Amino acid sequence: MDPTPSVASPHLFDLSGQNVLITGATRGIGAACAIALAQAGASICLVQRELAPGSSPNLATYNAIQALGRTVHVVHCDLSDLQAVRELFPKALDVMGGHIHILVNCAGIQRRSPSVDFPEQDWNDVLDVNLTSVWLLSQAAGRHMVPLRRGKVINFCSLLTFQGGLTVPAYAAAKGAVGQLTKALSNEWSRHNVQVNGICPGYIATDMNEKLLKDEVRLRQISERIPAGRWGEPQDFAGPIVFLASKASQYVCGELLVVDGGWMGR
Repeated sequence: MDPTPSVASPHLFDLSGQNVLITGATRGIGAACAIALAQAGASICLVQRELAPGSSPNLATYNAIQALGRTVHVVHCDLSDLQAVRELFPKALDVMGGHIHILVNCAGIQRRSPSVDFPEQDWNDVLDVNLTSVWLLSQAAGRHMVPLRRGKVINFCSLLTFQGGLTVPAYAAAKGAVGQLTKALSNEWSRHNVQVNGICPGYIATDMNEKLLKDEVRLRQISERIPAGRWGEPQDFAGPIVFLASKASQYVCGELLVVDGGWMGR
């Protein structure tokens, strides 16, 4: 592994000249992360689903990055289509001039149902998007980054990387596996100067948690257990993502960084 640069600390977080491929950045945590990385100087490649004719694309993240004066591109991919996922990294390389320095796997879906009734199709859908697509993109990134001896892979895990949750067996299984995958890849690639780490969000006020936010009993139960006294917001991930994407985290390898307002401390 290359040593951490001996430069003034603010420059450790400078991402100028770095190309980022990020999934799940249309809204929520992913959007906040993509914008934060662009603010730090990176060029961004956003992964979005190709919409049906007549549908209006969500361009909020794209427009926000463009307004910063940063380079931003979009590649289309449905992450539930694993063959399309296999073709995604080469497409991103092409639009980004042959270089991807940072991969951020932030996309995810949720399905809720009691485990005794959990549909097999829901299980397959969650595992394909939340785990298999992460593996395929990470493997493609490793094949690109390891020979060049540089790169960052950042996977979004969850509190359910550590806990089982309720009525979300597929999500818990996928996020637990993403945590172990993060460590496994780090064990192999750290010596090649490729750092692989994860971010584990706590309870965050996003679309994915809409059902919990509308459930008065669960909302109260969860909120009372968060030491910070509030649910997280997407902007709470701007600092952690820039840290893990930058040279400031050069010696951070296989870490699962929990961003949860203190939930796991309870």
